[in-house]
This record gives sequence, structure tokens and C-alpha cells, in this order.
Amino acid sequence: MLNRIVKILVLATVSAAVSASAQSFRVQCPTSTITHPSSLNNNNAEPAYTGPTTLAAVNGYMQPTGHVNGAIKCQQISGGDGYSTMANGVQTFMFSFGPLSGLADIAKGLPGTEFPGVFNTVAPTTPMPGDPATTDGSNTTTPYNFVSNTTTGSTPTFNWNGAVGLVPDADCLADPTCATTIPASGLDGHVDPRQIMDIGVMNGNIPAPLMAMDEDDEFFLTLSNVGMIMRPDLFEQHTVHFHGYPNASSFYDGVPDASVAINIGGSFTYYYLAPDAGTYFWHCHITPPEHLQMGMVGQIYVRPRQNRVPLNTNLRTALAWQNQDLRTACNPAVDILCTAVLPNAATDTLLTLPGAVQHNDTVGTTTTNPNHGQPYKYAYNDGDGLTAYDVEYPLQIHGFDPNFHFVGMTFNPEAFVDMKDKFFLLNGRSYPDTVTPGPLTTMSSDGRSHFSQPLPSIINIPAGGKALLRISMLSVTEYQTLASLGIPMHVIGYNAKLLRDQSGNNMDYYSNSITLGGGESLDVILDASNTTNYPAGSVFYLYTPQLDHLANDQENFGGLMTEVHIN
Repeated sequence: MLNRIVKILVLATVSAAVSASAQSFRVQCPTSTITHPSSLNNNNAEPAYTGPTTLAAVNGYMQPTGHVNGAIKCQQISGGDGYSTMANGVQTFMFSFGPLSGLADIAKGLPGTEFPGVFNTVAPTTPMPGDPATTDGSNTTTPYNFVSNTTTGSTPTFNWNGAVGLVPDADCLADPTCATTIPASGLDGHVDPRQIMDIGVMNGNIPAPLMAMDEDDEFFLTLSNVGMIMRPDLFEQHTVHFHGYPNASSFYDGVPDASVAINIGGSFTYYYLAPDAGTYFWHCHITPPEHLQMGMVGQIYVRPRQNRVPLNTNLRTALAWQNQDLRTACNPAVDILCTAVLPNAATDTLLTLPGAVQHNDTVGTTTTNPNHGQPYKYAYNDGDGLTAYDVEYPLQIHGFDPNFHFVGMTFNPEAFVDMKDKFFLLNGRSYPDTVTPGPLTTMSSDGRSHFSQPLPSIINIPAGGKALLRISMLSVTEYQTLASLGIPMHVIGYNAKLLRDQSGNNMDYYSNSITLGGGESLDVILDASNTTNYPAGSVFYLYTPQLDHLANDQENFGGLMTEVHIN
């Protein structure tokens, strides 16, 4: 009887959201802004960083006049609910965010953040429940293939990364006066709400969709609230709060007391100018203890300008350029939060190593390192190559109380004071699911298998290479510890700050374990460049020494653990 009532309420909720508020869903992804005018900049690519943006006062505002750095990035997400599957087979109800853009990238474990030229494209066919990159491909004759990076060499059949629901505004195009105000394509943010509901309903991810951008980018993030289908009695609003962002505008900060909250059937576009490089995270700020516990948390990271410095440019010189940029100008004598501190040339031994110059051949050989012949990437603008790495892996630590989730689904009061985490997850999975490639699927109440946990946690380091682990944690009730067996952890950043003092001395350190509290992040490098100690084929473990966190509410299941493979 309860199932019949829920199904009736589900239909009523979906119908109401589509018919009564049909045109309240919108998306935004401009191709040109005051900060990134398309007349001066290709906003669909990241330009090389060779110096600060040239600015001049125009009509009372500082505007670029040349040499524009960065680009424009966009992403669309849904706020609603869904299910996930734990390693012991238990299916768990979640309040959760899901992807509404970058679907193919999200399904491959990549950020869903896209350039305007990708985001502003209409789907080749109308997205429907069961389409690839949202479910198991049951509605397609050619199911999605996730093994494009494996030895099979297969190519995914689904590669569209545009915004779900985006369609030409036919009504405006039919009006000669209105038509002159929008692009000739008719794409002005108008959407088909049916597509957003079809894809967004019951399609929540844990962790929430991954986001990434580059310093100097402008980021437009649209949140569309599709409703809590399993809890139609709840008229839950949702927001996006970027935790730890420096100098965030309160209007776009996602705290409902000081900004706005998004109702069911509505959309809101957040705007951010990319802050300093580092690892951050984001979450819903509506009743945070509840929505965080239920799974509404994800990760975002910002890549440094140093990645875009031309080859054979001295990194210390490139960091000095940033002291001429108004956003990152650094005077350590007066700014204790300075992020562009030059390394101390008198004490920093790295300045005498090849890492002081951006290079393309220091690590490995063609046969041992697939990145041989390619430039290093960096976690921060370090000026000395301290944070160089070959591959990166975001690791979102999360834990939750299954009883809290159960009562949250069954219309019972939630006991906040008795909350006790019993499931412990890396990227929404526990061992051995952490090392399963590709997205995990979960059969939901709509009868379809949804991609519930798209991010694996297995760490693959090329022989002779280095892996950057972007570790963040927003647990409501617990501290979490991760230990590395065999490969020491090189801790280089904390809470999106390079570990360096104001005199330019590096404060990085090595450890066998790290501990995080709720709301903290760490950047850690696993260095396997010594092929004698770390030969190809080696397997190491990244796990928690807190033994009660190595089980999922029962014995014999792995909890907070994953594997590190030297390839």
C-alpha cells in the first residue's frame, strides 16, 4: 500500500514541477563577459600564462585591454535524491546532487566542467531516462563503453557533454523583435524542462559531481532543483556553498541566510571568479548536518597558472609575474594570507634542480612513463617545482549513519543527537568497490539502474612517476585517518594553501599517515620516481588504521581502503 501511495505522489510531484513551473528552469553560460571579452580572448581554451592581464579603467571599471588570462567554464547540476550501493550490497537512500552537463566526462570519472563551446550544444537526440551516462544504457542499442583507457582500446559511444535540456527558444525566434536580442542559434538559456526532469530525477551521485577549473577562469554553475521524489512531503530547497573559498560574494555563497535558496522547479546560476589554486569542496547549506549526512557534498579543485607557463620558462620568474597581477599581488610584510610567496633562493635546494624549469623529460623513459616527453603538472604556483606530479586523483572521504538514512526515507523523525557513522567511504565507495573501474550503478525506485557512484578510488601511478592526491573531508561526526603502506606521503598543501611560510621557506613534510577533521583538505604526493623501490607491477595500500572504519556496519567488508598500483 505504501508503495502505491509513493508512486501516486511521485507522479503528482513530477507533473506539478513540469506543468506548473515549466519555464522556471534555466541555464547560463555566456560566451563573452566584461572580464573575458570574446573580442580579446578565445574563451574555449586556456591561454598560456606569460604575464598578468593588461587592465585599464573603462567607464569607471578596470577592464582587460589585452593579454587576457583564463577562460569561461560552465556546469549544470540537479538537486534531488537518489540511491547508492554499499560494498555489502545494501542500497542506501540519499539526498544528493546529480550531473546535468558533462555527462560523458562525469561517467568517466572526470570533472563535468566545460567550455562554453561544449556546454552550449544541443543533445544529438532527446535525452530520456535510461540514456547512457545517466543510467545503464538500457534504452540504447549501443550501451555506453567505459573502457576507453584500458588495454581493449574501445571507444565510448556516448560523448556528448552539453547542458541537458538546452534547446533553441522557438517563441523568441518567432518574434522578430525578440529574435534580435538572442544568438541566431536561439540558445539563450531556454530549456526543455521535461529533459531536466527525465535525467535529473532519482539520479543523485555520491560524491556530488566533480568540478575543476583554472586560475583566472570565470565559472557559471547552474543548480536546478528537481525535487525529492522519495519524500514528496518535503519541499526542500537546495543551495551550493563552496567551502573555504576566499573572498566569496555572499550572494553566491550558498548560505541561505545571506543569499538565496532554490525552490523545487527552479534554477539559479552561481558565479565565481576562480580563486587561488588548491583543493576545495562544496555542499548544500540547507540544514547542513542533515544534507551533508545524506550525501550532498562534492569536490572542486583549481589548477594553478603554473600549468600554463610555456616550456623552458623559469618557474620562479613565472611566479614573480603573478606579483604584478592585482588578484595575486604579494607583499608578505603586510599580507599574512599571501599565496604567491617566492621560494627562498638561499635555502631552497629545489631551485638548483631541473624542477626550477618547466621541463618535459626529467622523469622516467618512454617505456616506463607514459608522460615522458610531456610537461609536468603542478598542484600550486610553487616557483620551484615542489608540487610537480604526473597524475591526479580526487579523494572525497565521507561517512554516514545508515539508520539516519533509513528514517530519512520512511517519513520518521531523524535523531541528530544519536547520529553514528557506520559506513566509511572514499568517493562514495568502500573497499573492494574502491578499486572497481568505471561508475557503479544502483537500481532505483523508478526501475532503472542509475550511475550512483561515478568516481573510482584506485590510484594508478606510472612507473617512475608521481601521483597527486586531492583529499577532502566533510564528515559530520568523525575524524578520519588515511595511512600509506610503502610509499611515504609528501604533504604539500593544507586547506588550499601551499605549505610555505612568509619568508619563502617550504614547510612541506613527509608522513605515513594524515588525519582530517570535517571541513579540511590536504594535497598529498605519492612519489614513485625511484623505480628500484617501486617497480612496475607493485601494489600498495591506502587505508585507515582506525579498525572500526574498515567495515561497513558488519564484518568482512573493507570500509576506508583502496589500492595504489604502479603501472
